[in-house]
Amino acid sequence: MSEVKKSPGRGRVPGPESRPGAEPGARALGGWTRFVTARPRLSLLVALVLTALAVVAGSGVADRMGSGGWQDPDAGSTYAAKALQREFPGSQPNLLLLLDAGTAGVDDPAVAAEARRLTARLTAEPGITGVGSYWQGAPPALRSEDGHQALIAARVEGDEKTTAEVLDRIAPGLRGAHGPVTVSLGGPVAVQREVTSTIQEDLLWAELIALPVTLVLLVLVFGSAVAAVLPLGVGIVAILGTNAVLRGLTEITDVSVFAQNLTTALGLGLAIDYALFIVRRFREELAAGRAPRDAVGATLRTAGRTVLFSALTVAVSLSAMMFFPMYFLRSFAYAGVAVVLLAAGAALILLPASLVLLGERVNSLDLRALWRLRRGSAAAGSGGAGGAGEGEGGGRGWARGAALVMRRAPVFAVLTAAGLLLLGLPFLGVKFGTVDDRQLPVTAESHVVQQHIRDGFPGSPAARLIVLAEGPATESAYTEYRGRLSGLPGVVRVEGPVGSGPGGAPGAYAYFSVVGEGEAVSQRAQDLVGEVRRVDAGFKTSVTGEAAVLVDARHAIGKGLPWALALVVLATLLLVFLLTGSVLIPVQAVLLNALSLTAMFGAVVWVFQDGNLSGLLSFTSTGDIETTLPVLMFSIAFGLSMDYGVFLISRIKEEYDRTGDHEGAVRTGLARTGGLITAAAVILAVVMVAIGTSRVTNTKMLGLGIALAVLMDAMVVRSLLVPAVMKLTGRATWWAPGPLRRLHERFGLSEGGEAAPQPGRTPGPAGAEDPGVGEPGREPGVEDPGRVPVST
Repeated sequence: MSEVKKSPGRGRVPGPESRPGAEPGARALGGWTRFVTARPRLSLLVALVLTALAVVAGSGVADRMGSGGWQDPDAGSTYAAKALQREFPGSQPNLLLLLDAGTAGVDDPAVAAEARRLTARLTAEPGITGVGSYWQGAPPALRSEDGHQALIAARVEGDEKTTAEVLDRIAPGLRGAHGPVTVSLGGPVAVQREVTSTIQEDLLWAELIALPVTLVLLVLVFGSAVAAVLPLGVGIVAILGTNAVLRGLTEITDVSVFAQNLTTALGLGLAIDYALFIVRRFREELAAGRAPRDAVGATLRTAGRTVLFSALTVAVSLSAMMFFPMYFLRSFAYAGVAVVLLAAGAALILLPASLVLLGERVNSLDLRALWRLRRGSAAAGSGGAGGAGEGEGGGRGWARGAALVMRRAPVFAVLTAAGLLLLGLPFLGVKFGTVDDRQLPVTAESHVVQQHIRDGFPGSPAARLIVLAEGPATESAYTEYRGRLSGLPGVVRVEGPVGSGPGGAPGAYAYFSVVGEGEAVSQRAQDLVGEVRRVDAGFKTSVTGEAAVLVDARHAIGKGLPWALALVVLATLLLVFLLTGSVLIPVQAVLLNALSLTAMFGAVVWVFQDGNLSGLLSFTSTGDIETTLPVLMFSIAFGLSMDYGVFLISRIKEEYDRTGDHEGAVRTGLARTGGLITAAAVILAVVMVAIGTSRVTNTKMLGLGIALAVLMDAMVVRSLLVPAVMKLTGRATWWAPGPLRRLHERFGLSEGGEAAPQPGRTPGPAGAEDPGVGEPGREPGVEDPGRVPVST
């Protein structure tokens, strides 16, 4: 690296773009720096206008989102369900009215009269078809076993948005007391609407928790209230911008309401991560004697490059969910990629413009000064470059920890890896299922109705499949087919056929109901789906039902998973290679990131599937995990792990390039970034835990699971496993064959820029500035307490 020279008369250091022979990447970055900082006020004004427009464009986005998207839209079960809804609306009711007659009983004349009046009222409502009730022919399945409750069933026509509008219109007039009966609403439409409204309420509550707690933690990290507010500003811009993007997407495709949780979590979490690194580096450059504009330039050449690189890795990981056909997963890809790019854009454009205008005032309102004065040690603060893990105590602690780990590298590597694998063992017993009303709290109206049906009505938990028959067929063909179905192992009975002709006679369509043994989505029910589909009918058949939907969803995930994993792994290998120029580090990054997720997956099964801690966390265990959630959690957690991995690896790489000392680079990399990565992980975990306070079980699972993964990655993998593995691989860590070395020299994305000038020190040859190398009386890798550290 070329020697840093002071410019005459000013005591400032020119950026690499101004030096002869500066590399093309540095010159390009210098142009970007000039672009960002040339007119900071104009940049902020444009950003303010765009943010205001995003507020308007994104308003009401939640009302246009759906709460489904768990099914494969191209699957046979989806096709059959749509055909049944169209041809036999009464066979697929999605709205249930539970009438509770109390001690009078459902057969009381007054109760029956009121029930018939409600049935007629519901039949007359626009958008409602297929209305039927216990009081029309007295079907036993619509009457509770104790005779105190009965059902009115109907179908609300239309897509999720239309059904929600219809329900909002009719529900107030139906819900509550009606003479001798009390009416409660249930069924899939009511469950979906209640999930949507609950998520909206919980999201507001999560934001009210996360924002003030995050601000307090940022003040503790930075000391300065001014510096602490900047990351929150970046996060708010990212969230508002992503809401506008999602609002636009709802005009052309389905978007899940669950994606708003990811928008808030990543919008705050990643914006804070990126802003933490940029603001801290800027403050260090100011403390090292640079003018504000020069400090921003140096910051963008170092921390800015790392932020851009990190955003690419996270975006790639989240984009992998586009390989799956369920719009639930695709929605997280839309929201995730948008919020990551907007957070990075705000951190690399708006934040530098703000820092140019603030200058030294970024250190204003040091709220830790009172604490330091009370302790009688104002010098204990960090002055211009304060932060978590900085200074003498923090840097020494992380460096000593890294040195200890590397002295016992085999022990730490084996024990840490074994511990993580042990925590992941419960995932071997995972059972996949579908989403139902038990996602909601036990007090939710639709959950209460469905629980009454499960507990008190005959035959509700049975594994029931619906077989749709299409095309011309004779009654004898139907009878023969029904006999084959009845002969399948595990089939209790077969009902039907019900035809689309007059009076249910055979027509262009007909359907059979196959009732099997066990519960609706048990493994036996899933096996029965395949057996029914293999029965030769002589006419076209399609199978639907809860078990069929689950089987098709698992098939769709199994089909898309290899492509998604290939994208994530190959993109990670490529990007980390471009960052480091090493062949081994990208492989280490993939393996260690995957290992960091084991605790999350194990905890998800142990807690949410098996029901441990269900009372403490206030959820109802269904005994299984929704099929798409592991894919979603992997994509998010893997991306966030790479986020922290990039920050650490880039700092170690910078030190290794400067000194050539492998172990010293690992020690110094952890000393310089360990505290900041931990602080960033804690803040992101706080945001995710706030999301995890949701009353919807899947959202709770997502928030708490990601929080655990983030903390395990930052505090265990980055602190213990990374230094241990890098010690074991030694200098071979940085090896690459000649052709790949030349490729990296031409296209690599390694950190640029020069070290900031250190007061009272004259830069020497490479290796002379390595903190602690060859200096007596100091532990290797620990920076001089009187020297301002320069970190990413």
